[in-house]
Amino acid sequence: MSAGRPRRIVVVGNGIAGLTAADTLREAGFDGELTVVGDERHPAYSRPALSKALLLDGEDTASHELPPAGHGASELLGVRATGLDPERRLVSLDDGTVLPYDRLVLATGSRARRLSDLPEELTLRGLDDALVLRERLAANPSVVVVGGGPLGMEIASGCLAVGCRVTLVSQGAPMALQLGAHLAGVFRAAALDRGLTLVKTTAARLERGDGGVRVALGEGPVLEAELTVTAVGDVPNTQWLSGTGLVTRGAVPVDARGLARPDVAAAGDLAALPTARGPRRVPLWSSAIEQAKVAARALVRGAEVPPLRLQPYFWTEQFGVTLKAVGHFPVAGEPEYLDGGPGGGPALMRWPCPDGSGDVAALDYRIPVPRLRRTARPAT
Repeated sequence: MSAGRPRRIVVVGNGIAGLTAADTLREAGFDGELTVVGDERHPAYSRPALSKALLLDGEDTASHELPPAGHGASELLGVRATGLDPERRLVSLDDGTVLPYDRLVLATGSRARRLSDLPEELTLRGLDDALVLRERLAANPSVVVVGGGPLGMEIASGCLAVGCRVTLVSQGAPMALQLGAHLAGVFRAAALDRGLTLVKTTAARLERGDGGVRVALGEGPVLEAELTVTAVGDVPNTQWLSGTGLVTRGAVPVDARGLARPDVAAAGDLAALPTARGPRRVPLWSSAIEQAKVAARALVRGAEVPPLRLQPYFWTEQFGVTLKAVGHFPVAGEPEYLDGGPGGGPALMRWPCPDGSGDVAALDYRIPVPRLRRTARPAT
């Protein structure tokens, strides 16, 4: 690779990591040819809004929108990267285009993990998914959501809020793996209070039934509903990097500045960051932004850029509760209350880290009950 100043940079991925990388490249002084490739036809948008405001109100068309990009790049939307030759520095697209580059940003994110190939299985990963789901909810169907992580719980909350009868299937206590027992218990209590039916299972699979798709549980029972949505994790979009040597265990390992090699950066859901426990993905919205800022600067300025010092930040709204959390979760034990207390209402909680490396904090407060769009049908 030439050690000179780059004149052509390609960003593959037009989500928040790609958008942030492109903006940061300009801020860092790159004034050359910049190309952004995105497999969705939409401009970059707020993915967290898809399972929150956008899902709740059929009249809302703007909660996911971001300000127009200011990077001035050539944007190739609705096309997918299919291959990379890192030695010749070429990116191949599914429309036959081949893009040369001096530097490259990998920001292709991840896709929803699926339980089946059945077309009736809905997932919520992109804007088109959210619009389909919102349209389907207009008929007020009964709903089964498979997956007890934050996304599954947000989807279940949204379906309840618009008047559907909802069952959530979870391996263990919902969100316990992500948050810990205390905070998971707050959300479980709020969900049950709002009318969610919670089913715990050791395993779940989707299968074709007489009336459509149904959920078969590991213990034997079968759940049927008019609409089935799964939220069982994600899969990094690294298949197009096969044979490049950049992928390990399905992700792209990077150094502390987000570089997979001197001329290639990676940021967002497909990047595995160095941690004390080895390379780890941190698939959070805020993490993608911070990764992209450091990685883009490192592509232009190299080792003079300070390494990433990531402080994970997570937030969710569901079942009338909002949580904003900073630090490394899950947490164990009961919190120390810096403000407020147990039993509802605003509360600022803190969990000291045993190794003295810092504290974990969470702000939990109640939000108004969303206005129902329809009247829920009684359970049968």
